[in-house]
Amino acid sequence: MDRDTASPVWPSVAPPDAAPGRMWPLERVSELPRVRAQLRRHLAAELGDALSAEDAELVDRVVLAFDEMASNALRHGGGGVTARVAPHGRSWLVEVCDEAAVRPPTPAIGRDPSLGGLGLYLIAEMSTAHGWHTHGGSKSVWALLPR
Repeated sequence: MDRDTASPVWPSVAPPDAAPGRMWPLERVSELPRVRAQLRRHLAAELGDALSAEDAELVDRVVLAFDEMASNALRHGGGGVTARVAPHGRSWLVEVCDEAAVRPPTPAIGRDPSLGGLGLYLIAEMSTAHGWHTHGGSKSVWALLPR
């Protein structure tokens, strides 16, 4: 699928400007449990010591979106994966970049849900905005999740 025929579920649009946030270079899927734990601690510290049930649910959503996007990039992105989470107004920007600029994020279509591939749909539902774009030889996939 080329950029012009990408699914409207995941539009081709640049992410909003955000603070630098926290960034992780990633090489293997096996790194994700450690990075998820770091991200969870980082978000909890940003939100304060006593997380409400609502805050804990929001942290879970950001971590889930991060994990889905990062694992997709590591499995299908051709290397050079970096992931970041940054505050953006009343949202968290989750952005994952990889070297597969010619492959847009492609939600699973017509696949048995038990075979996976529904993460992009889930992120689209949880986010207030989402998209992907290319810059140079890299692709950025991003989502804004409420804080």
